[in-house]
Amino acid sequence: MSPWWQDRTPQEVARIAAAGGVAVLPLAAIEQHGEHLPLSTDLDIALGLLAAALPQLRPELPICVLPALAVGLSLEHSAFAGTLSLSPETALAVVSELGERVAAAGFKRLVLFNSHGGNKAVVDLAALKLRAAHRMLVVRANYFRFTPPVDVLPVDELRHGLHGGALETAMMLHLAPTKVRVERIADFDSLGRRMAAAGTLLGAEGEAGFAWMAQDLNPCGATGNACLASAGMGARLVTHYAQQLARLLQETYDFDLSCLRDEIA
Repeated sequence: MSPWWQDRTPQEVARIAAAGGVAVLPLAAIEQHGEHLPLSTDLDIALGLLAAALPQLRPELPICVLPALAVGLSLEHSAFAGTLSLSPETALAVVSELGERVAAAGFKRLVLFNSHGGNKAVVDLAALKLRAAHRMLVVRANYFRFTPPVDVLPVDELRHGLHGGALETAMMLHLAPTKVRVERIADFDSLGRRMAAAGTLLGAEGEAGFAWMAQDLNPCGATGNACLASAGMGARLVTHYAQQLARLLQETYDFDLSCLRDEIA
Protein backbone atom coordinates (compact mmCIF):
# COMPACT_ATOMS: atom_id res chain seq x y z
CA MET A 1 0.00 0.00 0.00
CA SER A 2 1.16 3.55 -0.67
CA PRO A 3 3.16 5.17 2.15
CA TRP A 4 1.73 8.63 1.35
CA TRP A 5 -0.59 10.24 3.87
CA GLN A 6 -2.92 11.60 1.19
CA ASP A 7 -3.47 8.12 -0.29
CA ARG A 8 -4.85 6.76 3.00
CA THR A 9 -8.34 6.94 4.46
CA PRO A 10 -9.02 8.44 7.91
CA GLN A 11 -9.31 5.03 9.58
CA GLU A 12 -6.12 3.81 7.90
CA VAL A 13 -4.20 6.81 9.22
CA ALA A 14 -5.64 6.21 12.70
CA ARG A 15 -4.61 2.53 12.60
CA ILE A 16 -1.04 3.42 11.60
CA ALA A 17 -0.84 5.91 14.46
CA ALA A 18 -2.25 3.38 16.94
CA ALA A 19 0.42 0.90 15.85
CA GLY A 20 3.13 3.33 16.95
CA GLY A 21 3.68 4.47 13.39
CA VAL A 22 6.07 7.10 12.09
CA ALA A 23 4.86 10.23 10.32
CA VAL A 24 7.36 11.93 8.00
CA LEU A 25 7.10 15.55 6.87
CA PRO A 26 9.47 16.35 3.96
CA LEU A 27 10.65 19.97 4.06
CA ALA A 28 12.21 21.52 0.99
CA ALA A 29 12.43 24.85 -0.88
CA ILE A 30 11.72 26.41 -4.24
CA GLU A 31 14.72 28.68 -4.73
CA GLN A 32 17.60 29.55 -7.00
CA HIS A 33 20.57 27.20 -7.24
CA GLY A 34 22.55 29.12 -9.83
CA GLU A 35 21.75 28.94 -13.53
CA HIS A 36 22.70 25.27 -13.92
CA LEU A 37 20.09 23.79 -11.56
CA PRO A 38 16.30 24.24 -11.40
CA LEU A 39 14.36 25.96 -8.65
CA SER A 40 13.02 22.53 -7.67
CA THR A 41 16.44 21.15 -6.66
CA ASP A 42 15.79 20.80 -2.91
CA LEU A 43 12.35 19.30 -3.50
CA ASP A 44 13.66 16.83 -6.11
CA ILE A 45 16.43 15.69 -3.76
CA ALA A 46 14.09 15.28 -0.79
CA LEU A 47 11.61 13.18 -2.76
CA GLY A 48 14.40 11.24 -4.45
CA LEU A 49 16.00 10.29 -1.15
CA LEU A 50 12.64 9.26 0.29
CA ALA A 51 11.85 7.16 -2.78
CA ALA A 52 15.18 5.36 -2.37
CA ALA A 53 14.83 4.94 1.41
CA LEU A 54 11.26 3.66 1.77
CA PRO A 55 11.79 0.28 0.01
CA GLN A 56 14.61 -0.44 2.49
CA LEU A 57 12.32 -0.32 5.53
CA ARG A 58 11.07 -3.43 7.26
CA PRO A 59 7.79 -4.39 5.54
CA GLU A 60 5.85 -4.27 8.79
CA LEU A 61 7.01 -0.77 9.75
CA PRO A 62 3.91 1.49 9.86
CA ILE A 63 4.69 4.79 8.16
CA CYS A 64 2.88 7.77 6.65
CA VAL A 65 4.67 10.38 4.53
CA LEU A 66 2.92 13.73 4.48
CA PRO A 67 2.74 15.88 1.34
CA ALA A 68 6.06 17.67 0.98
CA LEU A 69 6.21 21.26 2.16
CA ALA A 70 7.76 22.52 -1.07
CA VAL A 71 8.14 26.20 -0.12
CA GLY A 72 10.24 26.87 2.94
CA LEU A 73 12.32 29.65 4.49
CA SER A 74 14.56 30.99 1.71
CA LEU A 75 15.24 34.59 2.69
CA GLU A 76 18.94 34.21 1.87
CA HIS A 77 18.05 33.59 -1.78
CA SER A 78 15.34 36.23 -2.12
CA ALA A 79 17.43 38.56 -4.33
CA PHE A 80 17.15 36.04 -7.20
CA ALA A 81 14.14 35.76 -9.49
CA GLY A 82 12.06 32.62 -9.00
CA THR A 83 12.82 32.09 -5.33
CA LEU A 84 9.72 31.54 -3.20
CA SER A 85 9.91 32.02 0.56
CA LEU A 86 7.70 32.09 3.60
CA SER A 87 8.55 34.53 6.37
CA PRO A 88 10.30 33.01 9.42
CA GLU A 89 7.11 33.45 11.45
CA THR A 90 4.90 31.85 8.81
CA ALA A 91 7.30 28.97 8.19
CA LEU A 92 7.44 28.17 11.90
CA ALA A 93 3.66 28.37 12.17
CA VAL A 94 3.09 26.09 9.15
CA VAL A 95 5.46 23.36 10.35
CA SER A 96 4.18 23.58 13.92
CA GLU A 97 0.54 23.46 12.86
CA LEU A 98 1.09 20.50 10.54
CA GLY A 99 2.76 18.78 13.46
CA GLU A 100 -0.29 19.59 15.59
CA ARG A 101 -2.51 17.80 13.07
CA VAL A 102 -0.18 14.80 13.06
CA ALA A 103 -0.44 14.68 16.86
CA ALA A 104 -4.22 15.04 16.64
CA ALA A 105 -4.29 11.95 14.41
CA GLY A 106 -2.66 10.01 17.25
CA PHE A 107 0.97 9.92 16.14
CA LYS A 108 3.73 10.06 18.75
CA ARG A 109 6.63 9.82 16.29
CA LEU A 110 7.32 12.52 13.71
CA VAL A 111 10.35 12.95 11.47
CA LEU A 112 10.94 16.41 10.00
CA PHE A 113 13.03 15.46 6.97
CA ASN A 114 14.73 18.59 5.66
CA SER A 115 16.63 19.06 2.40
CA HIS A 116 17.20 22.84 2.61
CA GLY A 117 19.71 24.45 4.94
CA GLY A 118 17.63 27.59 5.40
CA ASN A 119 14.88 25.52 7.08
CA LYS A 120 17.15 24.40 9.91
CA ALA A 121 16.13 27.05 12.46
CA VAL A 122 12.45 26.44 11.73
CA VAL A 123 12.88 22.68 12.16
CA ASP A 124 14.70 23.13 15.48
CA LEU A 125 12.04 25.44 16.93
CA ALA A 126 9.04 23.50 15.64
CA ALA A 127 10.45 20.22 16.96
CA LEU A 128 10.87 21.61 20.45
CA LYS A 129 7.42 23.21 20.44
CA LEU A 130 5.80 19.92 19.44
CA ARG A 131 7.79 17.94 22.01
CA ALA A 132 6.80 20.33 24.79
CA ALA A 133 3.13 20.40 23.82
CA HIS A 134 2.53 16.75 22.95
CA ARG A 135 5.31 14.59 24.44
CA MET A 136 6.09 13.53 20.88
CA LEU A 137 9.35 12.15 19.59
CA VAL A 138 10.16 14.77 16.94
CA VAL A 139 13.26 13.94 14.93
CA ARG A 140 15.18 16.73 13.19
CA ALA A 141 16.64 15.02 10.12
CA ASN A 142 18.77 17.01 7.68
CA TYR A 143 20.41 14.82 5.03
CA PHE A 144 23.28 17.29 4.69
CA ARG A 145 24.15 16.61 8.33
CA PHE A 146 24.39 12.86 7.81
CA THR A 147 27.94 11.53 7.72
CA PRO A 148 29.01 11.82 4.07
CA PRO A 149 30.30 8.80 2.14
CA VAL A 150 34.05 8.28 2.17
CA ASP A 151 36.15 9.36 -0.82
CA VAL A 152 33.29 10.64 -2.96
CA LEU A 153 33.91 14.38 -2.56
CA PRO A 154 36.91 16.37 -1.28
CA VAL A 155 36.57 17.62 2.28
CA ASP A 156 36.99 21.21 1.08
CA GLU A 157 34.05 20.82 -1.32
CA LEU A 158 31.85 19.24 1.34
CA ARG A 159 32.62 22.17 3.63
CA HIS A 160 32.28 25.03 1.16
CA GLY A 161 30.11 23.67 -1.65
CA LEU A 162 27.05 24.85 0.22
CA HIS A 163 24.67 25.57 -2.62
CA GLY A 164 24.60 24.25 -6.15
CA GLY A 165 28.04 22.74 -5.77
CA ALA A 166 29.21 19.22 -6.56
CA LEU A 167 26.96 17.43 -4.05
CA GLU A 168 23.61 18.84 -5.17
CA THR A 169 24.61 18.90 -8.84
CA ALA A 170 25.66 15.24 -8.74
CA MET A 171 22.42 14.12 -7.11
CA MET A 172 20.39 16.10 -9.64
CA LEU A 173 22.37 14.55 -12.52
CA HIS A 174 21.27 11.17 -11.13
CA LEU A 175 17.70 12.02 -10.03
CA ALA A 176 16.59 14.53 -12.66
CA PRO A 177 19.23 14.78 -15.40
CA THR A 178 16.93 16.51 -17.90
CA LYS A 179 16.54 19.44 -15.49
CA VAL A 180 20.28 20.16 -15.27
CA ARG A 181 21.69 22.79 -17.64
CA VAL A 182 24.99 20.99 -18.10
CA GLU A 183 26.46 23.72 -20.31
CA ARG A 184 26.26 26.13 -17.35
CA ILE A 185 28.01 23.91 -14.80
CA ALA A 186 31.07 25.70 -13.41
CA ASP A 187 33.33 26.12 -10.39
CA PHE A 188 31.58 28.66 -8.18
CA ASP A 189 34.20 29.95 -5.75
CA SER A 190 32.92 31.36 -2.47
CA LEU A 191 33.78 34.01 0.07
CA GLY A 192 33.64 31.28 2.72
CA ARG A 193 36.36 29.25 1.01
CA ARG A 194 38.60 32.29 0.65
CA MET A 195 38.14 33.25 4.31
CA ALA A 196 38.99 29.70 5.40
CA ALA A 197 42.11 29.75 3.22
CA ALA A 198 43.16 32.95 4.97
CA GLY A 199 42.86 31.20 8.34
CA THR A 200 40.07 33.32 9.84
CA LEU A 201 37.88 32.00 12.62
CA LEU A 202 34.97 33.96 11.22
CA GLY A 203 33.33 32.36 8.21
CA ALA A 204 30.08 31.78 6.39
CA GLU A 205 29.51 28.60 8.42
CA GLY A 206 31.47 26.69 11.06
CA GLU A 207 32.66 27.72 14.50
CA ALA A 208 31.66 31.38 14.12
CA GLY A 209 29.43 31.99 11.13
CA PHE A 210 27.73 35.17 10.03
CA ALA A 211 24.27 35.62 8.55
CA TRP A 212 24.67 35.72 4.77
CA MET A 213 22.68 36.32 1.64
CA ALA A 214 23.56 34.02 -1.26
CA GLN A 215 25.07 36.84 -3.30
CA ASP A 216 27.49 37.58 -0.43
CA LEU A 217 29.20 34.24 -1.02
CA ASN A 218 29.09 34.32 -4.83
CA PRO A 219 27.30 36.88 -7.05
CA CYS A 220 25.74 34.08 -9.16
CA GLY A 221 24.09 32.51 -6.11
CA ALA A 222 25.87 29.13 -6.22
CA THR A 223 28.89 27.99 -4.22
CA GLY A 224 31.11 24.97 -4.85
CA ASN A 225 32.82 23.22 -7.72
CA ALA A 226 29.94 21.72 -9.68
CA CYS A 227 32.47 20.58 -12.30
CA LEU A 228 33.33 17.68 -9.98
CA ALA A 229 29.80 16.28 -10.26
CA SER A 230 28.72 13.28 -12.31
CA ALA A 231 25.65 11.08 -12.48
CA GLY A 232 27.67 8.19 -11.09
CA MET A 233 28.71 10.29 -8.11
CA GLY A 234 25.06 11.27 -7.64
CA ALA A 235 23.98 7.63 -7.59
CA ARG A 236 26.53 6.87 -4.86
CA LEU A 237 25.40 9.88 -2.83
CA VAL A 238 21.71 9.04 -3.14
CA THR A 239 22.33 5.41 -2.18
CA HIS A 240 24.38 6.47 0.85
CA TYR A 241 22.01 9.12 2.16
CA ALA A 242 18.95 6.94 1.50
CA GLN A 243 20.47 4.13 3.55
CA GLN A 244 21.04 6.52 6.45
CA LEU A 245 17.52 7.89 6.15
CA ALA A 246 16.03 4.37 6.18
CA ARG A 247 18.09 3.53 9.25
CA LEU A 248 16.88 6.70 10.97
CA LEU A 249 13.23 5.94 10.21
CA GLN A 250 13.59 2.44 11.63
CA GLU A 251 15.33 3.76 14.77
CA THR A 252 12.53 6.31 15.19
CA TYR A 253 9.98 3.48 15.15
CA ASP A 254 12.04 1.44 17.64
CA PHE A 255 12.56 4.35 20.05
CA ASP A 256 11.21 3.76 23.57
CA LEU A 257 8.70 6.56 24.13
CA SER A 258 8.90 6.06 27.91
CA CYS A 259 12.18 7.98 27.70
CA LEU A 260 10.10 11.12 27.08
CA ARG A 261 8.88 12.29 30.48
CA ASP A 262 6.38 14.91 31.58
CA GLU A 263 7.76 15.12 35.11
CA ILE A 264 11.21 15.67 36.58
CA ALA A 265 12.74 13.81 39.49
